[in-house]
Amino acid sequence: MLGKRDSKKDDESGGSNPFRNLEKATVLQETRTFNETPINAKKCCLILTKILYMINQGEHLAPTEATQAFFAMTKLFQSKDVMLRRMLYLCIKEMANIANDVIIVTSSLTKDMTGKEDMYRGPAIRALCRITDNTMLQSIERYMKQAIVDKSPSVSSAALVSSLHLMKQGPEVVKRWVNEVSEAVNSDNVMVQYHALGLLYQIKKNDKLAITKLVSKFSKSSLRSPFAYCFLIRVSARQLEEEKDGFDKTLFDFIESCLRHKSEMVIYEAASAIVSLRCTTSKELVSAIGVLQLLCSSPKPSLRYAAVKTLNKISISHPAAVTACNIDLENLITDQNRSIATLAITTLLKTGNESGVDRLMKQIATFMSEISDEFKIVVVEAIQSLCSKFPRKHNVMMTFLATMLREDGGFEYKKAIVNTIVVIIEENPEAREIGLSHLCEFIEDCEFLPLATRILHLLGREGPRTTTPAKYIRYIYNRVILESAEVRAAAVSALAKFGASSDDLLPSILVLLNRSKLDEDDEVRDRATFFYDVLSQNDKALSSAYILNTLNVSPVGLERALLQYNQHVTEKPFDIKVVPIVEVELQKPSNETVLPSAVKSTEKPAASRQDLYTEQLSAIAEFAHLGPLFKSSTPVDLTEPETEYSVKCIKHTFTNYIVFQFDCLNTLNDQLLEDVVIKMDTADGYEIISYKPCIKLAYNTPGISYTLVKIPDDPSQVVATFGCNMKFKVKDCDPNTGEPDNEEGYEDEYALENVEINVSDHVQKVLKPNFGASWEEVGDANELEDTYALSMPSLEEAIKNIIQFMGLQPCERSERAPEGKNSHVLLLAGVYRGGHDVLVRAKLAYNEGDVAMQLTIRSSDSIVPQVIAQAVG
Repeated sequence: MLGKRDSKKDDESGGSNPFRNLEKATVLQETRTFNETPINAKKCCLILTKILYMINQGEHLAPTEATQAFFAMTKLFQSKDVMLRRMLYLCIKEMANIANDVIIVTSSLTKDMTGKEDMYRGPAIRALCRITDNTMLQSIERYMKQAIVDKSPSVSSAALVSSLHLMKQGPEVVKRWVNEVSEAVNSDNVMVQYHALGLLYQIKKNDKLAITKLVSKFSKSSLRSPFAYCFLIRVSARQLEEEKDGFDKTLFDFIESCLRHKSEMVIYEAASAIVSLRCTTSKELVSAIGVLQLLCSSPKPSLRYAAVKTLNKISISHPAAVTACNIDLENLITDQNRSIATLAITTLLKTGNESGVDRLMKQIATFMSEISDEFKIVVVEAIQSLCSKFPRKHNVMMTFLATMLREDGGFEYKKAIVNTIVVIIEENPEAREIGLSHLCEFIEDCEFLPLATRILHLLGREGPRTTTPAKYIRYIYNRVILESAEVRAAAVSALAKFGASSDDLLPSILVLLNRSKLDEDDEVRDRATFFYDVLSQNDKALSSAYILNTLNVSPVGLERALLQYNQHVTEKPFDIKVVPIVEVELQKPSNETVLPSAVKSTEKPAASRQDLYTEQLSAIAEFAHLGPLFKSSTPVDLTEPETEYSVKCIKHTFTNYIVFQFDCLNTLNDQLLEDVVIKMDTADGYEIISYKPCIKLAYNTPGISYTLVKIPDDPSQVVATFGCNMKFKVKDCDPNTGEPDNEEGYEDEYALENVEINVSDHVQKVLKPNFGASWEEVGDANELEDTYALSMPSLEEAIKNIIQFMGLQPCERSERAPEGKNSHVLLLAGVYRGGHDVLVRAKLAYNEGDVAMQLTIRSSDSIVPQVIAQAVG
């Protein structure tokens, strides 16, 4: 009946699946067995198991098929076999949402639920609650109340857990059982107490005061269940996280008191809750870390793993606090469980001191071959953070990473190592040459195309800046000869960057590119031909524009602009300035480095935030004549949080206009707002052209109002402040339906914060990979130089403020001030409204609370340097 194993494969795999080849039609046919007399309990159990297996494997049962099988199953209530009856309850639960008319078994389930056989009562309650809907809920209310306070723990737990599920259907009915649930919390059974506390919380969770009282009451009483204590700790932690008026010392003291509980489960839960709180200080962490330190020496692997994993989490935000556990963590490096050992070593990497780096690297090397790639990646990411912390130890860590790079491993593992080396090179100029050398050796035998193209891209960017760039040419040209088309194309691009950056290497590069013009791949030939012709001109400006610094335009915007251009017959050449500039994304703290797409990637570029705004504004007839969108700002709040109305402003800058988008939200459920418009006071030189009101602003439904403003003709007049006032018509309405009480309403207004237009609103950030080439390309025809004295506490603060006020993009990682030095050169780049390039070089010198700045601004337009200088002056 269960099938016969007749192959050695079954024995080797530990047994075959007896239900592997089930056919739905056959199983449904077998349900006729349920009608036989007497009932064969063993055979019927097997058929029910097959039905459950099919449902859980995703087999679709039509309502008619499920209903026929369900009605056949009802005959099995005649059997007194305990196992068959419990299997029947399981099938009823699974088929409750598939079959029709399942309520016919309500009386049978109610009879079992109220019977004397405890083996039936608990499963019967679960099955009955599964088939019960809102209309039937009140009919079983009396039975559920009795079951909740039943003396049998299995019955009481079944009723409590089922009530949790019923909360989704009829919360108002379940809330009436609060007295019985409160009584169940006092049960001696640990699971009943846990389930009752969970249900009590669900009943009261929308009443913040009631939850506070709940926590206060049970934190003072001695609960028997460690599970209930864990749940109470989580509720208390959630309350502390949501607290806005201050830190509730009572709740925190309760969590801290649980650190001294006799149950290890409760102790760990309390320690984990304390370290997870955002408001916890290093002083408050001491007790929790002390407990975790003791758990690190527990004989139970699960506790050791939980403790070291939590310490690893704390080490990111409070590394100094975890330092006290370093001795215990070092003992865990040799733990038999490699998961624990890996977490211990990565925690030590985050908390260790500079003098112990060499010893840690040796300890890591002893077990790297014994762990999986997944854990190796964790170690690599920890090494990256350690190198950022101790840059002078880059030699030791680079050598270790290079050794790991030569070992066998999958793509994700090798990608993590390459990305870590790249990050170290970018953050530490002293590590550039040794890092590039290791990567060059790796691509000689690299089987992963994305990694090879990533490294070639890096070589093209960083290689020309080294002391001896010629030594990298051999590695790059080997890729042109030996690799696939994607890698060959990336290698040709890298060679061209060397030729554009070095006059000495240019003749050799031209020879290599000339050979590549005969390549069999179209992409490689096209690149080689293009770069060869550009470099042959020996024009620095041309090389900078087309090789060293590529176009910074949105791919989606470029596609849209070209389609519009091709729709009209015209002799006017296509103007690249009409294409929106791509936004420079803010770098988020992450160990992941985004790999460049392969050359022949077929993925369509995702639309940026500005592309979405472009589509949104172009669909409005009043804004169709404004031309291409230049820049959209981030939303700015014009109201305080938790006020009657919420308004955010987004500034959309065009060549000659600014569109103010006001995102409005009505938080009053008894009001309906109509004709919502944001009236703005006219600023000097700016002219308000039109308003586009939000016709209807219902409760909790976002609405948008627009204001169109013309930029002054005077190009130097860019900074302005607008007073804002929201005007609208109010109609009182029914909070439940949202329908207005009357159609008349009354006029009202609401004062908002002022909106400011700064220099940064007229500038779009643009990244220039080779700032020097761009500086020479723009030239000194429109150059402005001036000296300023800034009252700043540090170079870092001065750099931060200059970038913020000017709204330009830092280049060549110049936003990072060198440690221990009082001077620095900040390089900024961008595009001014109208498509004019703007470059800034700020030489900074710090001296006792003041920063002297020599500012040099270059642009393709004569007025732009004066406007940019306004941001500082």
